[in-house]
Amino acid sequence: MKTIRNIILVMLFGAMISFCLYIAPNYKKDKNENLTNLVINYTNVTEKMKGEVIIEDDGTIYISKEDIENYYDKYIYYDKQYNYIIATANGKKACFSINDETLEINGNKTKSKIIQKNDKYYIPISKIEDVYNINVKYVKEYNTVIIESLDKKLETAKTTKSTTVKYKNTEFSKSLEKLDKDTKVSIVPNQENKDYKGWVLVKTANGKIGYIKNENLTKPIVERAETITKTKKISLVWEFFSEYGKAPKNNETVKYDGVNVVSPSFFHIEYGKLKENVGTEGINYIKWAKSNNYEVWAMVQGINNSQEKREEFSKWINDYKKREQIINQIVSYVQNYNLDGINIDFENINESDKNAVSRFIIELKPALQNIGAILSVDVTVPDGDPNWSLCFDRNVIGDVSDYLVVMTYDKVQKTSKTADSTAPYYWVENNIKKFIGNEKVESNKIILGVPLYTTLWKTEGDVTKGSTILMKNIEKYIPSDAEIQWLEDSKQQYVEYTKNGATYKMWIENEESISQKLELVDKYNLAGAAFWQKGYESNNIFNLIKQKLLE
Repeated sequence: MKTIRNIILVMLFGAMISFCLYIAPNYKKDKNENLTNLVINYTNVTEKMKGEVIIEDDGTIYISKEDIENYYDKYIYYDKQYNYIIATANGKKACFSINDETLEINGNKTKSKIIQKNDKYYIPISKIEDVYNINVKYVKEYNTVIIESLDKKLETAKTTKSTTVKYKNTEFSKSLEKLDKDTKVSIVPNQENKDYKGWVLVKTANGKIGYIKNENLTKPIVERAETITKTKKISLVWEFFSEYGKAPKNNETVKYDGVNVVSPSFFHIEYGKLKENVGTEGINYIKWAKSNNYEVWAMVQGINNSQEKREEFSKWINDYKKREQIINQIVSYVQNYNLDGINIDFENINESDKNAVSRFIIELKPALQNIGAILSVDVTVPDGDPNWSLCFDRNVIGDVSDYLVVMTYDKVQKTSKTADSTAPYYWVENNIKKFIGNEKVESNKIILGVPLYTTLWKTEGDVTKGSTILMKNIEKYIPSDAEIQWLEDSKQQYVEYTKNGATYKMWIENEESISQKLELVDKYNLAGAAFWQKGYESNNIFNLIKQKLLE
């Protein structure tokens, strides 16, 4: 009997130890109990913060620039030249002047200071709620700051009786907060595929995140749904005329089949100044476009075809106040001319200006968003050339802008010593994959640039030269007896012939080759396509584009 009793005692003692070991983790000391906690949406991020939470006597709540960067604004920026901190989001730009202790949001200036502590800048996040579309509050009883994103889905329920919020989904867990009957709680999202065994994960109004039995809650209701934006396929055509030219005089009988966006070259930047070329013809062009339900995304060009122009471009693009001046001009023109958007086309840029170009796009986006205008940006393919390719951060530009127009032309310039296709299918597809894979650009933001021209190559002896041939004129350059073959990898027709002792080669752009490239729009779920340029096309090409993109 004594032996059996000892065995039972040992088993009971072991069970007690196991029970204590099971329960103990639920009652461990909170590492953050002596800190001001920060709860962002449904997560207590206090332990992961790079700084701390500071609460001033007037109730202003500060968190570090690094934490804002981590949780809300990866593009928040310190401008050393002017000692500014600049935040951008949701159609708003906030500029803190550290020297003047002011905050300017979309032109409205108030007093507001930045705190500097332990080599960090602390930002008054409670004063820029509108910028990030958030609600910030401090719960003194629990020493907790709660930040809620107002653009995220909100599902709530009420308690059906007095209950407690548990640290874990078990009755034996410690209680985080006691709630009265009819207390509203927020349901932590994405619980559909999780087995909490009859418990629901919730957040209380005081920022406590824990579990309540499902039977102690009413049926959840959706108080705020996430906004889902429906998008259409874009079919854009550029209308190029130099700064000395004038917009086409289209009357009411002129229609562009297969187009829903036109991009006329109305603006260009020269020596740090934005210049326009709209005039009476341009105003009439805009009226014509609107009457045909075409959106107008006017082009802003910065084509730096000399070292001098590159250096002038560098001066203004690296200066916050000069960028702001040009942005304000762009906004003014968009409003004055009732434009639907802007197409930025900067080319031939110093590689050292890469980040400054990104800053311009980051600062331009909220200014256009605030007035409901689209921002599209033209970029080259990532081919390794410093002034043509490495000067763009495609990931940042693609993330910030509404659309990234990929200029998948020219594979080789007409100055090349080797003849090749302007835009072969395999090369176009490979570059789409680079943008989506390597550059991490969302596919539904990419507009595929398509050339309405090709290159005729002429080789005499050791000298090869290329000439641009418009699509509508291609047939004029092909002898009637020339043999035309289909190249499967390029998905183009190819012709080669001799004339007067010279060898001619051409990769042909026609309905068949354009149709093949447009297949890539659906294959990779791209936003659409853009065509350079109006006036180059053959007779039926835009009817084909209409069938491929808009029907």
